[in-house]
Amino acid sequence: MYKGKELVVLVDEDDRQIGLMEKIEAHEKAMLHRAFSVFVFNDKGETLLQQRAAHKYHSPGLWANTCCSHQRDGESNLEAGMRRLQEEMGFTTELEEVLSFIYHAPFDNGLTEHEYDHILVGKYNQDPNVNPDEVASWKWVSLKDIKADIAEHPSHYTAWFKIIFEKFYVHIEQQSLSEL
Repeated sequence: MYKGKELVVLVDEDDRQIGLMEKIEAHEKAMLHRAFSVFVFNDKGETLLQQRAAHKYHSPGLWANTCCSHQRDGESNLEAGMRRLQEEMGFTTELEEVLSFIYHAPFDNGLTEHEYDHILVGKYNQDPNVNPDEVASWKWVSLKDIKADIAEHPSHYTAWFKIIFEKFYVHIEQQSLSEL
């Protein structure tokens, strides 16, 4: 397990690295930094959601995508996604990058996510072996059911997941239309 200071990769609006900063400082100062969000699907077309552990420093107990985090200096998006998938959910699978964009999400505790986020997608058909230090619970859910539940219960989801999910959902819809 990684024991150094948790650093994030600061980037410009073209995703070019411009420096490194401690993760908490980057969130306090709302600095744009590189991140990734993993969506894992099963053969039924459901995506694996995780509920964040109750002791997390922000958004504890809220639902989010399969996993998300920050790339380490020199680590590719796919390497980072596979590393964190193993650390949080207890499995790895091949991932593919499908989309990237910048978003900004402030939290009630004074921290802000300002990320250049890379969305990674993979397939997996077994139950995860979650790390209880990271994940309180998990479930497989269809994209349509997630969309409906976010509309009905937005406070059950992390701020970034609501933003990321909407971008990802639109991307999926556009891909499906282009295949017609």
